[in-house]
Amino acid sequence: MSDLEQVKLMPTVTLRGMSILPDMVIHFDVSRKKSIKAVEKAMLGDQKIFLVTQIDVNENEPEMEDLYNIGCIAIIKQVIKLPNNILRVLVEGEGRGQLIEVVEEEEYIIAKVLEFKEDIGMQIPDNNRTAMVRNLKEVFLLYSNENYKIGKELTKQILENDELQKLVDQIVINFSLPFEEKQKLLSAVSLQERYELLSILLNNETEILKIKKELQVKIKDKVDKNQREYLLREQQKLIREELGEESLETEADLYMEKLKSVKASKEVKEKIEKEIKRFKNTSSSLSENAVVRGYLETLLEMPWNKTSKDNTDLKYAKKILNDDHYGLEQVKERILEFLAVRILTNKGQSPIICLVGPPGTGKTSIAKSVAKALGKEYVRISLGGVRDEAEIRGHRRTYIGAMPGRIAGGLKSAGVKNPLMLLDEIDKVSSDYKGDTSAALLEVLDSEQNNKFRDHYIELPLDLSEVLFIATANSLQTIPKPLLDRMEIIQVTSYTENEKEHIAKEHLVIKQLKKHGLTTNQLTISDKALSSMIRYYTKEAGVRSLERKIGEICRKTARQILEKNKKSVKITQVNLEKFLGKPQFSYDMANENDEVGIVRGLAWTSVGGDTLQIEVNVMPGKGELQLTGQLGDVMKESARAGISYIRSMSEKYNIKDSFFKENDIHIHIPEGAVPKDGPSAGITMATAMISAVTKTPVRADVAMTGEITLRGRVLPIGGLKEKILAAKNANIKTVLVPDKNRKDLDEISEEIKKDLEIIYVDNMERVLQEALTNHAHEIMQKKADK
Repeated sequence: MSDLEQVKLMPTVTLRGMSILPDMVIHFDVSRKKSIKAVEKAMLGDQKIFLVTQIDVNENEPEMEDLYNIGCIAIIKQVIKLPNNILRVLVEGEGRGQLIEVVEEEEYIIAKVLEFKEDIGMQIPDNNRTAMVRNLKEVFLLYSNENYKIGKELTKQILENDELQKLVDQIVINFSLPFEEKQKLLSAVSLQERYELLSILLNNETEILKIKKELQVKIKDKVDKNQREYLLREQQKLIREELGEESLETEADLYMEKLKSVKASKEVKEKIEKEIKRFKNTSSSLSENAVVRGYLETLLEMPWNKTSKDNTDLKYAKKILNDDHYGLEQVKERILEFLAVRILTNKGQSPIICLVGPPGTGKTSIAKSVAKALGKEYVRISLGGVRDEAEIRGHRRTYIGAMPGRIAGGLKSAGVKNPLMLLDEIDKVSSDYKGDTSAALLEVLDSEQNNKFRDHYIELPLDLSEVLFIATANSLQTIPKPLLDRMEIIQVTSYTENEKEHIAKEHLVIKQLKKHGLTTNQLTISDKALSSMIRYYTKEAGVRSLERKIGEICRKTARQILEKNKKSVKITQVNLEKFLGKPQFSYDMANENDEVGIVRGLAWTSVGGDTLQIEVNVMPGKGELQLTGQLGDVMKESARAGISYIRSMSEKYNIKDSFFKENDIHIHIPEGAVPKDGPSAGITMATAMISAVTKTPVRADVAMTGEITLRGRVLPIGGLKEKILAAKNANIKTVLVPDKNRKDLDEISEEIKKDLEIIYVDNMERVLQEALTNHAHEIMQKKADK
């Protein structure tokens, strides 16, 4: 050990967030018990204490490895007791010490310290010392010029010192540094090392202060500019107030504030900001001002990048569909498959669904249920009777009264960019000189194009790729092929009587009772009464009329409860007529007797299936064919094809060659006020004509449907479920169906086919074999054989 070093045992205090250097006079507070005991121990002795800094300021019980190894040996000058058991200690740094070992830690910390004597005798040449002093003074002078906190008097006092060690210590004491940097200076035991470190720190700090001043100047210039703009704006505001235009400034500011909260792309925000500035600079007296205001409000309310979170629970979706709708099993299955794929892919780009079926079958309510199941916003856009293309694409802003199209308007009302959008009655859009509406929908419903849909009013691309589109239609016939090609068709067929009864009990009655302020105790409707309502008071594919009839009963019940003080009303099959009047419909039941020239046909209408009696009379004449009953072109052609087939087979059915020259054939379908058309009456008319020509009776319990060719082949038809239902309601026992419709019949539930004999036919021979009475058919065959 050298003369400059000496090991001592000293009471020790660990400091947090500060380092004390030799010659520094400073006070600090101690609150930890061990630190207080250490101070008290030092005061009882030579008043010397070892102060060492903690590496981690948050450590309450520091170990030796948690402390810096170089600390300061200080003399306690004063101790003051403060409230809450806190001591304020005033110390003066005396010298450096190295922590060798922590000896005792019971009541207070005692450390074994290696004390360094001041290195006065360090061998630094005089010239070097002089150069170091001059250099340090120059660096400190530059630093003090940049740091206004160091006063001129203090600077002068420090610079008067020509002793290197004292100069270094004085500068360190008055140098504002973080405790980590001061600890580095404390740890530099060698004077040479301390001088070098201090020079680097002074140079760095001087540069930092210079940069800080430059930044302050720039900020001041900017603030001055903003202040100038503020004054000019205030002047402008006063001028506008004098002109009565002060509201424009306020509105523009509100729009600018609202723009900050809008989630949109940079392109959209720049466009809106440009329009706000334009609005700000237009006079309130100009008509253009109102146009810009309306345009701005529309842009700010559009959900550019705002989305709602979809529900991905398929079981919940299935429950919602089952709770809201009875039956429609195939439709529900397809909807759930669609949702499953959508959830897996997590994309909005999916086939656009088109629900096709008669009115009142629940197409719109299915769309509502899908929105509910997915947790989406629901927007309904009615396309019925829309003739102007601008209704879809929007009007250009140059026109008076311009507004966004229905698609953009739907997004705006939804408030999110991924709602469920129902395009209702898509089969009823039309075209005129104002443009083709269905062509405007092509871009909307094309998943490859609709991510950049442009509305003429908004003039910015709208992203429709995340919108779930569901369309509804009563018929596919009037939907243009290109539009139909973009949609996936789901058929929503007619309800059976049993399904209608379930829907009425589970949904319609409850809904109407609630709507009319009644309870289930006040009004009950028996099952037989519901069946009678369905059969004799409504004639439809859906349940809309049925719901109206239930509403009518509710209204009459509400009146009886109030006028006659009745507590409850029960509707039965017996008293139903009192509430709804005489039955409005009666099914055209199957004839009791087999007749000549009368055949029962099956037809599809927009409100479901129906049966038609086709009558044929033969009378002397000139060979003319008369058609009555408001028949369409297709039915007329079917009749001509049928008679051509009969004439070609006249020899087989023993019909004279002169018969068609000497007799007229008259085909009539009753209910002449109702227009009728379609190809499915071909075999019915041909059978009726053969029966009339050959005087052969036709079975009364047989109904048929199918198209005929010149060669007597039977072609497939559509609307089979509705036709089968109509036959069942008319008490028909046997139905003749084209053989090629066999696959369609497999999809019809057993409930509908029950108690019906369905025979598949592929030619007229087979039709006649089943339709004509057995006895009559045998006679015809014998005549043909002869």
